[in-house]
Amino acid sequence: MINNNTDNKFDIIYEIEKDYIKNTIPKIEIGDKIKIKKIIQEGSRERIQLSEGVVICKKNNNLNQTVTIRKIIQNVGVERVYLVHSPQIINIEITKKSKVRKSKLYYLRKKLGKATKLKQKFN
Repeated sequence: MINNNTDNKFDIIYEIEKDYIKNTIPKIEIGDKIKIKKIIQEGSRERIQLSEGVVICKKNNNLNQTVTIRKIIQNVGVERVYLVHSPQIINIEITKKSKVRKSKLYYLRKKLGKATKLKQKFN
């Protein structure tokens, strides 16, 4: 016998979450180079911070969709996980698309310099 209570729970969660899901976000794929504008609060002031990098990991779960971005700053690799539907994120812009054959690009952590370049995808 199938328990219908679990289906009702997911329906209720989906109904609550759909008010907070952003519809203006572009379709982000693994290997894309993206720019994220985010509001940063420092004390009583707010400012906009721009960060860009290559998407090496993406996890989809309705409202909890996350994107891991990797960039290199002063020869040090920096990875940051962003919650895509967060109210602090103003805008996401895709600057470049790349051809990739894997779903997670964790191998880029071991590469340096020109070895981290990905082939560009032209549409």
